[in-house]
Amino acid sequence: MKQQVAASDQAAGQRPEPVPDRDAETGRIAAVRRYDILDTPPDGAFDRVAALAARLFDVPVATVTIVDAERIWFKAAHGLEGVKQIGRDPGLCASAVLRDDALVIPDTLTDPVARDNPLVTGPMQVRFYAAAPIVTSDGHRLGTVNVLDTKPRSITEDDTAMLADLAAIVMDELELRLSVLRTLRHEQRRREVERLHAELEHERAQAERAAREQAEKDRAAIAAFASTLQRTLLPPALPTVPGLELACHYHTASVHDVGGDFYDLFPVDKGRWAFFLGDVCGKGVEAASVTSLTRYTLRAAAQVDPDPVTVLNALNTVLLTDVAAGSRFCTAVFGLLTPAEHGGFTVSLATGGHPPAYHLRPDSATGAAWVKAVRPKGGMLIGAFPDAAFAETTFSLRCGEGLLLYTDGLTEARTADGTMLGEDGLTGFLHARPGPISAPTLVDDTAALLSSLPGAGDDVAVLALSVPVPEGTRDHGAAVTAHTIAAPEHIGQE
Repeated sequence: MKQQVAASDQAAGQRPEPVPDRDAETGRIAAVRRYDILDTPPDGAFDRVAALAARLFDVPVATVTIVDAERIWFKAAHGLEGVKQIGRDPGLCASAVLRDDALVIPDTLTDPVARDNPLVTGPMQVRFYAAAPIVTSDGHRLGTVNVLDTKPRSITEDDTAMLADLAAIVMDELELRLSVLRTLRHEQRRREVERLHAELEHERAQAERAAREQAEKDRAAIAAFASTLQRTLLPPALPTVPGLELACHYHTASVHDVGGDFYDLFPVDKGRWAFFLGDVCGKGVEAASVTSLTRYTLRAAAQVDPDPVTVLNALNTVLLTDVAAGSRFCTAVFGLLTPAEHGGFTVSLATGGHPPAYHLRPDSATGAAWVKAVRPKGGMLIGAFPDAAFAETTFSLRCGEGLLLYTDGLTEARTADGTMLGEDGLTGFLHARPGPISAPTLVDDTAALLSSLPGAGDDVAVLALSVPVPEGTRDHGAAVTAHTIAAPEHIGQE
């Protein structure tokens, strides 16, 4: 610490009083703050130093002080009850903290500076004072270790060195205390960081859980909406048609996307019934709107003229001219069922770019089924070209026979080896399937086939029609049918 000595004191031959340098004092006060010792509770280590100093010097009062900017605070005091701090008056502690060495005043009444200190003039009547500064490793004086007596006395150089050792012990204790404080603060900061990290992790986990729950709710809502919308595009239930068995199945590839597959069966005129099955390109709300338009148009056109080609022509015109359809097109099969005089039905079937339907008959001789692909030659996409042509064929659906219609998601499904099922695979499956040819078993077997394929990535609609064999004539009817149809290996097209 830089010190200056008053010129008047030197000239008078009196004890020089150091004058604190402003910058040095600023650094000293900063050091006092660094050790964070002011106004702390009593500490046994410092109290023992004060008691030891009083015993070694045989004095009634000994103190450990920290000198603040405007006060002298007693960290420990032996023989000085009820006093926590005093003002920073010169002469004793305030002067000792400015010195590099110990300050010893044998008789305060003869000392020009100390004699006016309140500890000298007040009730304590201090006559002897000695102090050693408490000095940090970087040279700042934090305070002093003091011994005081009410009568004059003198001490030896060894006594002064002992007092300096006590001050060094206090400094060591302050350093140890500071090290512990730093460790504790570091641990507190670490724990606080861990706590904040745990809180952030908890908040993040809660946010992720809330996001997952919301996503699940959103997915469920979208799935519910898609399911509801999909149901509006399909008939709620197939009607009852005298002399005909009906069954249907709809496989949804995704619960979140509305597909464009559709089917329906409804009455027209003179006991005739119309049916259709098709697929609008694309998915989503736009495809759903075109699907709804297509179903409505097919039903409305059939009420005016149920001829299958006429109905598909009407649909082609609507899809090309209605702005709601945009540039979307579809494939479809439209059929007309006319009851035959001796049972069964005459089927008139027109197609527009759709995969073939399958006509099935039983063969009691082999136990397999006779299968024909119903694919009228021609039949262009619906809604793609103004002058599109549509093909039609007519055949009989007799007792024990069935008709299977489906959308291309079935034949485009991938098998275990990654190849598409294709029309050949579906034909082979229908040819080899056991059991009677009835609409419910056809649909059940086809749905089972679809569920066994790992790569069914598109929606699939299936519609099956069959003419049941009257009770009591099943065996006879089957034998007659077997004699009037071609052999099983004749798998062809109508």
